[in-house]
Amino acid sequence: MVPFSVPTALRPGWPGRLSPPWRVHSVNGSGAPANRLFSSGGAYPSVPLSSPLPGAPTPVFATVSGQEKFETKVTTLDNGLRVASQNKFGQFCTVGILINSGSRYEANYLSGIAHFLEKLAFSSTDRFDSKDEILLTLEKHGGICDCQTSRDTTMYAVSADSKGLDTVVGLLADVVLHPRLTDEEIEMTRMAVRFELEDLNMRPDPEPLLTEMLHEAAYRGNTVGFRRFCPTENIAKIDRGVLHSYLRNYYTPDRMVLAGVGVEHDHLVECARKYLLGTQPAWGSETAVDVDRSVAQYTGGIIKLERDMSNVSLGPAPFPELTHIMIGLESCSFLEADFIPYAVLNMMMGGGGSFSAGGPGKGMFTRLYLNVLNRHHWMYNATAYHHSYEDTGLLCIHASADPRQVREMVEIITKEFVLMGGTVDVVELERAKTQLMSMLMMNLESRPVIFEDVGRQVLATHSRKLPHELCTLIRNVKPEDIKRVASKMLRGNPAVAALGNLADLPSYEHIHVALSSRDGRLPKTYRLFR
Repeated sequence: MVPFSVPTALRPGWPGRLSPPWRVHSVNGSGAPANRLFSSGGAYPSVPLSSPLPGAPTPVFATVSGQEKFETKVTTLDNGLRVASQNKFGQFCTVGILINSGSRYEANYLSGIAHFLEKLAFSSTDRFDSKDEILLTLEKHGGICDCQTSRDTTMYAVSADSKGLDTVVGLLADVVLHPRLTDEEIEMTRMAVRFELEDLNMRPDPEPLLTEMLHEAAYRGNTVGFRRFCPTENIAKIDRGVLHSYLRNYYTPDRMVLAGVGVEHDHLVECARKYLLGTQPAWGSETAVDVDRSVAQYTGGIIKLERDMSNVSLGPAPFPELTHIMIGLESCSFLEADFIPYAVLNMMMGGGGSFSAGGPGKGMFTRLYLNVLNRHHWMYNATAYHHSYEDTGLLCIHASADPRQVREMVEIITKEFVLMGGTVDVVELERAKTQLMSMLMMNLESRPVIFEDVGRQVLATHSRKLPHELCTLIRNVKPEDIKRVASKMLRGNPAVAALGNLADLPSYEHIHVALSSRDGRLPKTYRLFR
């Protein structure tokens, strides 16, 4: 965080702080109070607040013409690295390197390398002896740093004062291309990974674990179905040699974007040429040898994890024992035109927890609230998610309830999936589109979010769709578009992830039959003995 200090004159208890009615007093030579020029005191008693004060200097505002304020500029260097920037006024900037690298590219490697690299980020490099030295360098420019890894993207980012752009780009280049990866750092990373895996399995909110399980079920043994978190059995096997072998193939300039928000484009390009062009990485080569170009193959299937959830959160008010189910169907890639209708459909489904604080704008009129949580008070959660990648996508619903009501919960969710392909009310569609547009625009008020949007779009498509273009596409979604994409989705095999007490969980075949039926009902089961 950027250090923030309260101006001395506004601190409580300081003798010179402003006093009502907010006039600044000074004392002249005779000891009588005098009003300072341009104050709201008696110097100009007849000038209203809506008019400028006589004699005050004319303010100068930063201005841009035409579309320049929205334009995302992209330059490709000789080595294939792309440099993208977005104008945004302010003292601070966000700059980072995004790489087409992640767990989906680990087919020929030990699973968990991307997770290790995330934890090793901003450690010692050729120019910096330790992480502390990197943080001290950033501190001089009021900077903070972060690294995040997803299934298909690795992102190194820094937010700092714009005047330190040269230092920041040089530091990022060193962190990405010249990490030392010492034995001590790797051992510390092993400890951090073990702790994160323990935390993943112990936390009361199972959504991250269920998402992992659902991807594994939906894409059996390929691309985005590979584990994002390092498996326990691989922690001790990953060393510097394994990491360098992976980095040699995936940390190449043609798979990178240097993105910046709040910086001059020409200055950013100049810094990129200085630090990222013609430099020899720590692993010795800029040329990839063996890159996995596999396309995601959706398979569908089920992953079950039987677990006692009765003691997940002990304390004065213990968390009730719940069984968690996530059902998903294949949607589409973010490069396809249908991505926008799927995003609107996801917003229309909405949902959340049964204890969510509601109100306008909180999604209380979405289908999963109106049809599920408001009608079935024994359900603790029903939330829709949409995961999209460059060659596939997954739309899913996560639901939680008491283990004795699992079958009923699954049937309620399958019915909601089937209803997606039915009639779409114009009012609910317009509400979902408005909510999606407002969420998009509100998120893009934040500089780090703009940075990630610029970087990810340029990495995937070499260009960027601007917010107003996306809003136009959202406005153009019709009820028949929602019905079409939902019907197409329902023709596929489901992916199912289940966690907790699964004694009453319907079989995968029955869930598939329910999703293929007209009403979403599960087939009846008959028992000889009760």
